[in-house]
Amino acid sequence: MAATILVVDDDSRLRNVVRYALVRAGFTVTEAADGVTALARISTDAPDLIVLDVMMPEMDGITFCRQLRRTSDVPIVFLSSRSDEIDRVLGLELGGDDYVTKPFSPRELVSRVKAVLRRVGPRPAAHSRLQAGPLTLDTDAHRAWLSGQELVLTATEFRVLTVLMRRPGKAFSREELMARAYPDGHHVSTRTLDSHVRNIRGKCQALGCDAVETVHGLGYRLS
Repeated sequence: MAATILVVDDDSRLRNVVRYALVRAGFTVTEAADGVTALARISTDAPDLIVLDVMMPEMDGITFCRQLRRTSDVPIVFLSSRSDEIDRVLGLELGGDDYVTKPFSPRELVSRVKAVLRRVGPRPAAHSRLQAGPLTLDTDAHRAWLSGQELVLTATEFRVLTVLMRRPGKAFSREELMARAYPDGHHVSTRTLDSHVRNIRGKCQALGCDAVETVHGLGYRLS
């Protein structure tokens, strides 16, 4: 199966060039124009590697890398127009796997991506079906079941529950859960998130299960 590469850059023309080169090399490519959007897509796209621009609006590449490394070890190849040694060192020390300076040859970037993927080895396959106790989610079919009974969820409720189920033991802050569950950097209030969680709980309790637990002072985790 072709590796999936997430390209994160605010320059749409550069994303097009990178996407074309990677697709020609046999990769599957998804895109994001900033770090906030990219964080929200990590849980759904499950990329095998991220090509990440350093200088972006909303959330720059360094901040994105810091946040991502709290929960994920997905390989990162930095792109930057800044060639100072201190910038390269900072990017690598934060968890980047390689650093490519603009302007660059698309062929060189593809070569670097392949080298990093060979070095880190294959990642576990991302399955469309998630299972936690009596709760089952099929992310491809966008359906959920609890103890064999179908659980009818809205699109937002489904995304929130998907994030929780991908890391069953993790306590998510409200901010982190919102960043992962809401696509395209869409900002919502914590009260809106709490409302969605209440709806999920109510639907699960109606089928005999307390699925989501409140972590006081922080957020939520899967029960």
